Amino acid sequence: MGYRMLKNEKAIVVFSGGQDSTTCLFWALENFKEVETVTFNYNQRHSLEIEVAKKIADELNVKNTVLDMSLLNQLAPSALTRDDIEIEEKDGEPPSTFVEGRNLLFLSFAAIYGKLAGARHIITGVCETDFSGYPDCRDAFVKSLNVTLNLSMDHQFVLHTPLMWLDKADTWKLADELGALDFVRNKTLTCYNGIIADGCGECPACVLRKRGLDAYLQEKNDRVEKG
Repeated sequence: MGYRMLKNEKAIVVFSGGQDSTTCLFWALENFKEVETVTFNYNQRHSLEIEVAKKIADELNVKNTVLDMSLLNQLAPSALTRDDIEIEEKDGEPPSTFVEGRNLLFLSFAAIYGKLAGARHIITGVCETDFSGYPDCRDAFVKSLNVTLNLSMDHQFVLHTPLMWLDKADTWKLADELGALDFVRNKTLTCYNGIIADGCGECPACVLRKRGLDAYLQEKNDRVEKG
């Protein structure tokens, strides 16, 4: 789909206030006439995530709606919903931070909200390249759900995944191209331990984020040196 055709349309961004969803928000503001954000409260490990999302949306003059998804916390215990579950990764298994059904529910409720708000475009920052073992971040899942949503509500939704085939270095590059590199680096919350900006530096999310940033900055510096 040519994004120039979408300048007169409205989009909903599934928004957590993290690196990926904030990059997607800047991407949406570049490509759509009107943009709203939807943030989900599922009693996640750090409620600060919701406050960060609200603050970023307010700073960018974008409407933010917080939807109550506390039932997800009850149904899907994980390291993101329970303080007593350690953050860990095991070979051949999704990491302990995986929340069963999260993207299925988030995208479904964002679509319901979007239809009533007059939007058919739903944007999410899921990524198969650096998907960390989360099965609901894969392209096949998003395409399948897109068809299901269209059939279930008789509406022509389009689920956009601007980061699907980007690694973290490419995601930083996209943020830079959108003029948002410093904003994303300094104001987002990606850290599983609830530390804004560069985070704790130790949890899997921070390690992935820093590795990508270092790779992109090195690549950018090499380009400058080569002139």
